[in-house]
Amino acid sequence: MLSHNRLRVLRKAVIPCCVGRRKGFAADRKGSAMERENEAYVDNHQVANGAAFVVDNAAALDQPITPWMSMVASGYTLLRDPHHNNGLAFTEKERDAHYLRGLLPPVSISQELQEKKLMRNLREYKVPLQRYMAMMDLQERNERLFYKLLIDNVEELLPVVYTPTVGEACQKYGSIFRRPRGLYISLREKNKVLEVLKNWPQKNIQVIVVTDGERILGLGDLGCQGMGIPVGKLALYTALGGIRPSACLPVTIDVGTNNENLLNDEFYIGLRRKRATGQEYAELLEEFMSSVKQKYGERILIQFEDFANHNAFDLLSKYRETHLVFNDDIQGTASVVLAGVVAALRLVGGTLAEHTFLFLGAGEAGTGIAELIALQMSKETRIPVEEARKKIWLVDSKGLIVRSRIQSLQHFKKPWAHEHESIKGLLDAVKSIKPTVLIGSSGAGQAFTQEVIETMALFNEKPIILALSNPTSQSECSAEQAYTWSKGRAIFASGSPFDPVEYKGRTFVPGQANNAYIFPGFGLGLVMSGAIRVHDDMLLAASKALAEQVTDENFEKGLIYPPFSNIRKISAHIAANVAAKAYELGLAGNLPRPDNLVKHAEKCMYSPIYRTYR
Repeated sequence: MLSHNRLRVLRKAVIPCCVGRRKGFAADRKGSAMERENEAYVDNHQVANGAAFVVDNAAALDQPITPWMSMVASGYTLLRDPHHNNGLAFTEKERDAHYLRGLLPPVSISQELQEKKLMRNLREYKVPLQRYMAMMDLQERNERLFYKLLIDNVEELLPVVYTPTVGEACQKYGSIFRRPRGLYISLREKNKVLEVLKNWPQKNIQVIVVTDGERILGLGDLGCQGMGIPVGKLALYTALGGIRPSACLPVTIDVGTNNENLLNDEFYIGLRRKRATGQEYAELLEEFMSSVKQKYGERILIQFEDFANHNAFDLLSKYRETHLVFNDDIQGTASVVLAGVVAALRLVGGTLAEHTFLFLGAGEAGTGIAELIALQMSKETRIPVEEARKKIWLVDSKGLIVRSRIQSLQHFKKPWAHEHESIKGLLDAVKSIKPTVLIGSSGAGQAFTQEVIETMALFNEKPIILALSNPTSQSECSAEQAYTWSKGRAIFASGSPFDPVEYKGRTFVPGQANNAYIFPGFGLGLVMSGAIRVHDDMLLAASKALAEQVTDENFEKGLIYPPFSNIRKISAHIAANVAAKAYELGLAGNLPRPDNLVKHAEKCMYSPIYRTYR
């Protein structure tokens, strides 16, 4: 082998993108001269990316080597850097300046034409998972083009990069795994979490989405393969909320899985052990939370995602007073559903307090939505929250939650145990409670039967029916069923997308109560205000901003949510409302407060347009 001195890294100067410096080019030329000077020493070695490597021949296989590399912003390496690669959009001038001659075909095309070509290619795929994989490959290859594609075609591509396709992607994550994204923190990294965080190349992180994979959508325990959820959520933080990609960090906490199919799957990428619980679990989460705060500071937003009920509520309760934390399943879902209900009341009439709510499902989503509705009701009527809760009823797997069951209820269900006779089934609960609003968050597909919806339509001129469970197979009913069984009178929204429905000459466009309406703008509001804590009033402010974006034209189509095509404008208004509340509550750290928060939000948003290099 070469001596340590002779096997030295042949460094090229880093040429900063968008800030080209002449001395950088000079240093790069010097590096090329160094390569020529050292050619005599290479013999059975290769120079790659500016570093000398032992050729992989049989004689060298048993000799450990050091994988020295030097990063450059020119030539072959630039074309394989997703953060700076413009592909065929590099201009003639840029190709000369960054040593790209011959590395690309001679044609130079615009980003818009690249986008047109990719959308044509994506539409040729008939299987949603193939589209998902193509989008993930693009993200690894050309980051700005990925986000340009997603922003400009959000209504078409949102179901591809997130629900429902991401659910299938997580189920098959081990088989389709190509290149790691995000940080994997397993039990093997206990007492080393801070060191693991330091391995992440980006230093100015603003948002972390973290999961332990125990309750992925409605699909159950997917263990380490739940990484698809943080990756997908953060793609939406950037595309819909304008958070810089480099400021986003997806994390999976791998404490094992109780999914026997995964444990026996040769392609499973996680720890092959039963899921840790109790002190072992709590200690790893505590180390993670303290390490994140130590590494990134007080203002880092940590979003808990798809934790099982027994951990989700405890983690939110434990850390909401010491960290900037947000649980999208509990709080984000609640905020977007409250916005839909508030918008629907403009069609139905009456205030929140004048309506009766019945939930199928009493987990994170159900109780989170119920609590936020009760809080808003309390603020509107100035009655105690405990009193407002009496207008809200929940049904779980054992039937209607009533006072006689309180001893056996989990702590987060107890506030919803009202005085009433025991009722086992949903249909009987609907007949007895006579709700004006029926909300499904159970994960039980087809639970809203024809008889349930027809009964809702018996005593409501315009029954509000929200079938929120994801993915589509778990939805409590389809849009077509809701409109048909209610004779076209239902005000309907779902968690997963459904196609428009024709009923008796009228076209209904079902709304989607998608958390993507809320969390990207909510996160932007926290980041741009420098908030240090999340307050419930911020969630109410986000709901109000979203409900205000629904127009009369949307209502005429049956929509209670605005179209996703305007999502960046919507996110800017949500961010402004959230930031305003942070300043009002004294929780904002970025002072002074901007005069126009909507314009400030728009100014803060990441743009996917190619930068010009020099």
